[in-house]
Amino acid sequence: MMLGLQLPSDPRWAHAAEDQIEEILTDHAYCEQKAASTAISLMITYPELSDLVTEMAALAREEMSHFEMVHKRILERGMTLGKERKDEYVHAVMAYFPKTGDRMLRLVHRLLVCALIEARSCERFKVLSENIQDRELSTFYARLMASEANHYTLFLKFARQYGGRAPVDELWKGLLAYEAEIIAQFSDGKRVHG
Repeated sequence: MMLGLQLPSDPRWAHAAEDQIEEILTDHAYCEQKAASTAISLMITYPELSDLVTEMAALAREEMSHFEMVHKRILERGMTLGKERKDEYVHAVMAYFPKTGDRMLRLVHRLLVCALIEARSCERFKVLSENIQDRELSTFYARLMASEANHYTLFLKFARQYGGRAPVDELWKGLLAYEAEIIAQFSDGKRVHG
């Protein structure tokens, strides 16, 4: 399975999403905004890790540019950005790792969760791009897909760098298995991860 994900999204999710495209675009815009704020939060929490800070600064800019691209499409369709919703999927995924007082282990956990969210976003964008009728949005999501894949590999690379390849790969395997159980419970066409 692409990106290590164990359960592919049902293409019917994309049809449900297209029927509620305003909801999906709003949810997607907030996903990009949250990704940017996560990158900023990592810079603030780990300022001594210069390579991480450098990459997260670039990532925050890129995620905000994605937010602007999604917002532009919302406006072009005569819509306005709706209210932010709680992302149940992200909360469920974040619950996987136990709380720890170990600062670097906390970082590794956060990086793996970020890698997973980017991987699932990438996969969902692929499903959308291949299954929706709207040609412009189909092309848009196909383009974004590549960039999300780069983010997924970036987070995984840093997790392995700070946590060691073998232990991190073990954690990653467990997280992927857990995510497959989680995503099976979500089929809401109003959410990117829903």
